[in-house]
Amino acid sequence: MSDISKEPIEVPGATVPFFTYKEGETQVYEFDTSKCGPPEPMVNAMAGLKLIDGPDKRLVMINHKKPMGLLGKIGDNFALLEEEELPDGRVKLVFGYKPGASEKANLDDASCAG
Repeated sequence: MSDISKEPIEVPGATVPFFTYKEGETQVYEFDTSKCGPPEPMVNAMAGLKLIDGPDKRLVMINHKKPMGLLGKIGDNFALLEEEELPDGRVKLVFGYKPGASEKANLDDASCAG
């Protein structure tokens, strides 16, 4: 297991705790909505994606299932870099910056409708 020190971070609009840490030169922001029901996973993902403003930043989302509504909504603006099913059945998704596209995302609309 890694000994990465995760620091709590205040994220405007978030309803769950967010943490930040470094992986090499990459700043990582992480949150867990696996115990939340809709619309909290979408609300927190949209709040977290506002932090991803360059190629040196990533957003890690832990959720109870793959958030298809979220992926449909932000797929054109952010890269899904990694998708992993965790041993306990939760899903870990890692989002990254898409140059020229992430800046155009409408992250204020946290509804599940596309």
